[in-house]
Amino acid sequence: MKISTRGRYALRMMLDVAIHGDDGPVSFKDVSGREGISVKYMEQIGSTLTRAGLLKSVRGAQGGYNLVGKPSDHTVGSILRVTEGQFYLTPCVEQGGSCEHNPDCLTYPLWEKLNNAILEIVDNTTLQDLIDTAKERRIIDIDDSD
Repeated sequence: MKISTRGRYALRMMLDVAIHGDDGPVSFKDVSGREGISVKYMEQIGSTLTRAGLLKSVRGAQGGYNLVGKPSDHTVGSILRVTEGQFYLTPCVEQGGSCEHNPDCLTYPLWEKLNNAILEIVDNTTLQDLIDTAKERRIIDIDDSD
């Protein structure tokens, strides 16, 4: 399993909007400058995230995008599924153990365990968790006084 550029950029976009959206809609031009993602590519990904109900588009001169809900409402898994679809390490895990080697496959339990561990992490890590970790690492400085 490899997360595509689209999935990685979607996560970065969502984080940027979550971090910088307290003062109003965040423009893709601003996100592009901070994240080094082309505006054209961001518009494509942003459209997907908006259709999925994760971002809200605000039109006008002061327009841009707002996060729907709070950063703690969005898991990494939910964001990646919008851009990547369901993700599985191996076809047999996707098919619930159905392959020509099962029921005697010696490696299926390993693939299932690894897949479940990945899902456990992405489905239980929120944007807020990533923001809090960035604060702890002093990568970002956000005023929590509101």
